[in-house]
Amino acid sequence: MNYNTKTYSTQKLYEAYNELKKFRNFSVSPLHERFIFPYICGTYFGYRKVDVLRVVATAKSISPEPKYLDVGCGYGDFLDKIREFIPDAIGIEKDGGIFYEFNMVKPDYIHIKDVSLDLNQKYDLIFVGWMDPGVDFRKAVAKCTDVIITTLDQGISLGAEFEEFGFRRIAWWRTPSWIDVNYQIMNKYYTKMSHEIYHYLFDLRGAHNLWYVYTKNLEYIDQITNALNHCQQQGITKFDFEGIMDECGFEYFDNSQFSRKEKDTNLFSLWKIEYEQNKM
Repeated sequence: MNYNTKTYSTQKLYEAYNELKKFRNFSVSPLHERFIFPYICGTYFGYRKVDVLRVVATAKSISPEPKYLDVGCGYGDFLDKIREFIPDAIGIEKDGGIFYEFNMVKPDYIHIKDVSLDLNQKYDLIFVGWMDPGVDFRKAVAKCTDVIITTLDQGISLGAEFEEFGFRRIAWWRTPSWIDVNYQIMNKYYTKMSHEIYHYLFDLRGAHNLWYVYTKNLEYIDQITNALNHCQQQGITKFDFEGIMDECGFEYFDNSQFSRKEKDTNLFSLWKIEYEQNKM
């Protein structure tokens, strides 16, 4: 299989790898890489273990051994964390060049395939973390599952709502936008500025990543809701890199950035699950 290194996506990856090499010469912490270079070192959305546990809990509320698919999984950072709890989880990535052009070994559980053509089988849960501009594979995804979890970064990505395909959104939560996280890390650790300017820029945060839980099987609503409730009530366990989020002001249930903008700030708390039974 041949890939043209001058294609937009591959060329951008070459540039990103070169910038990563430069960054490592002055980086304050290796943990910053996954946030500043998310595509090659992390994800644009998987910042805390609680997000992984919520997705896993939703899948296992459908089946104790769920068939799980991550569409557009990239190098598999988020998928790998899911596989710690669902070992048979698989992912689909359209562009095999992200592995082959950089002499990277592609895991067997990541399949190179155009999801918009056909998935050919049913899954208990499909996770859609990203949809490229000009691409719409929602119809193909909607045919192959009754439960979908998707993310929408208000700063950089396209919406992947599924209501028009017979799904109902039953729960959602907010996490920080990658743009806000990136800016915050760069301002805090790598940019010289006064204390006043830093806090002024801090207060400009506003974009978010929105996690939506959908189902088209009404019998699943209670069990998914119960699973998410149980997850939210459990003690918090963290990945080692989560301390960066705390240092930069993106704490669990934080709503300080809305305190001057909204009367009911509780609705906007980060990582707080909201339910939409009133729409059922």
